[in-house]
Amino acid sequence: MSRSQVTYAFARDKGVAVIPGRAALTFAVREGADPLAVLEAARVTGIPAELEAMTSGKFERQLSESFGQSGIDGRAAEAAAGRADDLETLFDGLPQTEDLLAGDGDAPIITLINGLLQDAIRRRASDIHIDPFEDKLTVRYRIDGELQEVLSASRRVAAPLVSRIKVMSRLDIAEKRMPQDGRISLSLGGRALDVRVATLPTRYGERVALRLLDTRQALLGLESLGMDTDTLGRFRSALSEPNGVILVTGPTGSGKTTTLYSALAVLNTGRVNIMTLEDPVEYGLDGISQTPMDHKVGLTFAATLRSILRNDPNIVMVGEIRDVETAEVALEFALTGRLALSTIHTNSSAGAITRLRDMGVESFLLASTLRAILAQRLLRQLCPHCKEAYTPTPALLERLGLAPDSAPLLYQAKGCPSCNHTGYDGRLGVYELLVVDGGIRRMIHEGATEEEIERVAFARYDMLFQNGLRHVLSGESSAEELLYVCRREAWFGGSV
Repeated sequence: MSRSQVTYAFARDKGVAVIPGRAALTFAVREGADPLAVLEAARVTGIPAELEAMTSGKFERQLSESFGQSGIDGRAAEAAAGRADDLETLFDGLPQTEDLLAGDGDAPIITLINGLLQDAIRRRASDIHIDPFEDKLTVRYRIDGELQEVLSASRRVAAPLVSRIKVMSRLDIAEKRMPQDGRISLSLGGRALDVRVATLPTRYGERVALRLLDTRQALLGLESLGMDTDTLGRFRSALSEPNGVILVTGPTGSGKTTTLYSALAVLNTGRVNIMTLEDPVEYGLDGISQTPMDHKVGLTFAATLRSILRNDPNIVMVGEIRDVETAEVALEFALTGRLALSTIHTNSSAGAITRLRDMGVESFLLASTLRAILAQRLLRQLCPHCKEAYTPTPALLERLGLAPDSAPLLYQAKGCPSCNHTGYDGRLGVYELLVVDGGIRRMIHEGATEEEIERVAFARYDMLFQNGLRHVLSGESSAEELLYVCRREAWFGGSV
């Protein structure tokens, strides 16, 4: 029995959907559904079915799961080869929000795009990369931080595929020589999604990167970020400060935005005015004023921060500190008795201080405004269905900073259908929190080095490597993953 026998439109309107994965055919039935609709679904499938009553809210979630399972249709990609439909006529008539599952279009390119998006979301991908090469087009997903190739098609598919994506994201399909950025608002089984689109000209055509933004996955509570109890308590204490600057640092894709949004959710009590400056705004936050930057008209972080005081904010989140002007304005904003949160790209928490100094920020300004710096990484989590236990070698124990004669039981990746044969499923947070107390403040003012600050700040607290080691010893991640993600110089005198 095929799920398509009960269409999405019928399930949504009539309140009857097939629950996939059951041994016997089972219908989810929304409360108040028309009994005739149940009979019609049974008639269409032609198989005796069981019924499971659901509330409206539970049925909506089931609807998304039931109709978000379809994978990539390779035949659709092959059929699309050579097609170059005139997509310009669709530009004006394309609605602002489309429901992929409710569409009746049979065009192969549309079918392929819908299948890609549905499959990427089902696999928890954060990005889709579409790359044209000399003799083929490849599609890769970024899952748990790693790229995986999922489709290879004829290069003739590239032009109509990119054009269709451009139409959906309101980009100029005639401009193929310049990079473009756009956005698509979608609905997948009643689940609102945003897709950020970036195109870039290459030797063999335009490549496209699609960033999938799901608000339900991003707006986590602080307790859901995977911080250890000590780090979580100290970070909450820093957020309770009425003024100062709190920075989150780490490489691209390490979860900095999610951490900041979770922090804003804690601060958003309704009694304070919270404003954000973002480039671009990734997720909508209820009760918070969010301003997207537009560099074409001069709306930059620094320029907007200078005028934001007239809007009487208590807390401001700046998407990223990229230059000395933005850094100084944010720090001076904190001097007026407000709290500022932002991100900066450095390898460690103490490295953020060095980075700001190198930008040209005065040490006295850093010392008087910085409250806390949180550095973070994401480790891939071992698949619980296939991870294998083993006894580490003395050499590996030494690299992990453990006693050579200790004999902990560690786990390593194997691979199974459940994790798509990668050995990993999901990711875990790794953190180091530098709280600027009186002693650290004096060291910053006196120009102490990064190593000197680290020695004092982490005399009693974990650094990134030590914090990640807890996931290895608990069997949640592998030693190889920790050594790859959290390379350290301090313990070994060189990168491990």
